[in-house]
Amino acid sequence: MLVNDKSYQTVWMEGSSVFMIQQNLLPFEFKIHESKTYWETCMAINDMVVRGAGAIGAAAGFAMAQAFLLSKNKLRAVTIREARQDIENTRPTAKNLFYAVDRVYRAGLISPENAMIEAQKVAVQDAADSKKIGEYGSELIGKSANILTHCNAGWLAFVDYGTALAPIYLAKRQGKDVFVYVDETRPRGQGARLTAWELNNDGVNHVIIPDNAAAALMSQKKIDMVIVGADRIAANGDVANKIGTLEKAIVAKEYGIPFYVAAPVSTFDKYCISGKEIKIEQRSEDEVLYQTGIDANNNLVKILVVSPGSKAINPAFDITPAKYISGIITEKGIVKAHHKSIRALFESEKSK
Repeated sequence: MLVNDKSYQTVWMEGSSVFMIQQNLLPFEFKIHESKTYWETCMAINDMVVRGAGAIGAAAGFAMAQAFLLSKNKLRAVTIREARQDIENTRPTAKNLFYAVDRVYRAGLISPENAMIEAQKVAVQDAADSKKIGEYGSELIGKSANILTHCNAGWLAFVDYGTALAPIYLAKRQGKDVFVYVDETRPRGQGARLTAWELNNDGVNHVIIPDNAAAALMSQKKIDMVIVGADRIAANGDVANKIGTLEKAIVAKEYGIPFYVAAPVSTFDKYCISGKEIKIEQRSEDEVLYQTGIDANNNLVKILVVSPGSKAINPAFDITPAKYISGIITEKGIVKAHHKSIRALFESEKSK
């Protein structure tokens, strides 16, 4: 994706360092963060310097490669096992993280150089898969469409292109009249901060809406379809995505509005029977109690925005049952959110 006429990916590796767009500074500042060790990359994932299913996966794969590259020979076996556990503990809901770490770990058992090669392959595949998702998803968009998004599943959430936003970008390039309603996505505001920044950067018409405004807009027939991303998809089609996704799916079903999930096959967890088995990450209450923005002097500041002394709970994700999902847009095509369709998807992969 182009930023200030320069092409960027969300996360990449040079030598033994991992570089990433520092997403928790956006949209107020565009800055590149460098992690020199696997532990620094772990902290970047945990602190959401890098976030989004595919970008987390790529960063985790690079972190695993860093562990192989930087570990001492005598302690390598112990260090690598500990490193893998550290990386996997950063964001427990995202399936792409575990997928990438496993691939790179297996490759690294051959050699550290092989680990780095495999980590690069994971990143390249992530971008390629996202591009294909955009192609399949754009076929669902008519000549004119008002689309609701939730959270950020654009190129910032993947190595490039994105999932939920990839069809929108391609539809715009195809000359379609696309308008996007962008959910704020509290408490961290990934929609208001990141999706809106991406769309503005790419010249896509959009407006930011409060998280609790979508139902009213749907009832007024102002939304034609919903496209969201996913962090983990169970074998029966249940989807874990950013908190607030479930209520959008329920309302869309009530008003007969198509609700699509966009995600690569690497986000599916064929060993997870249903959404009930997906571990939901519980994040710090500070993300609810405080907000970050810029003051009159253009300084980034953090302020308390609730009643002093009150507590908060902060589940990062919720589970949308398969019955609310019109289809899942993958790099292999659009599949039904149903265990038979998902099983067939993996069987087709196995036969290649």
